[in-house]
Amino acid sequence: MRRPAEARARKTRRREDFMSTIAFIGLGNMGGPMAANLVKAGHRVVGTDVSPAAVERHVAAGGTGASTIAEAVKNADVVVTMLPSGREVSALFGGEAGIIAGAKAGALLIDSSTIDVDTARAVAKAAAERGLLMIDAPVSGGVGGASAGTLTFMCGGEDAAFAAAKPFLEAMGKTIVHAGGPGNGQAAKICNNMILGITMIATSEAFVLAEKLGLDAQKLFDIASKSSGQSWSLTTYCPVPGPVPTSPANRDYAAGFTAAMMLKDLKLAQDAARSAGAITPLGAEAAALYGLYAGQGDAGTDFSGIVNFLRGK
Repeated sequence: MRRPAEARARKTRRREDFMSTIAFIGLGNMGGPMAANLVKAGHRVVGTDVSPAAVERHVAAGGTGASTIAEAVKNADVVVTMLPSGREVSALFGGEAGIIAGAKAGALLIDSSTIDVDTARAVAKAAAERGLLMIDAPVSGGVGGASAGTLTFMCGGEDAAFAAAKPFLEAMGKTIVHAGGPGNGQAAKICNNMILGITMIATSEAFVLAEKLGLDAQKLFDIASKSSGQSWSLTTYCPVPGPVPTSPANRDYAAGFTAAMMLKDLKLAQDAARSAGAITPLGAEAAALYGLYAGQGDAGTDFSGIVNFLRGK
């Protein structure tokens, strides 16, 4: 019979074998809870952010703080980034003082930022030239999904990079999809969100028209949600109060996903369409409408609040 001390020692060794040192760069509304879930999974997570308060919250959640990116990255087995745009990704990954140059040999790089496809592919190429595995892994699911560990990751990268990254992504998400080679995760994200932006406008227009015609919103929901007008924008994120109690419409459009974030993704989709020679007239119109909505002072409200813009409010 194994003695208790031996059993405890074996359990500790198993934990040490599993635990990795992860650098997490970008501890904002999404990155903070994602990093916390990696801590909960048993990893040592060294986090850094331009906001000292974000680093303090990470430390309070059990992580380790770093004052610079170089400090966070130098001993990391895995580097995860959650950054605002392609400009920051390009700047922080490249150059003599960048993540690619500073990462230790054999490190795995995971970029969960939502950025343009061309930048994602350029950074992946630079990482490969140094012998590093890298995937682009943008997410869907919002702050709630980040906190609950139920995010969807859309991943682009070589098979070996995806296989290496999957156990870490599973600590932060529920659905992990390999979309293909480098940049394809970003391609999947912007295509998905173009669909979302378009369908939210269409759903909002239908409810505004129903109001003008004297049709009750609940009645329209009951019919459309069981008919050919059904969509996620209707059944999960209904833009008017009442039919879906958990939607932001019932919280005065407090953001789960802001209009500014939707506008960013729609602009990325348009950039990609121009680069690829694709024709996306509805995507272009959606980008223009969200530009007008965000520009009138509603950039920080939930993107479903565009229904009020269509009402003329």
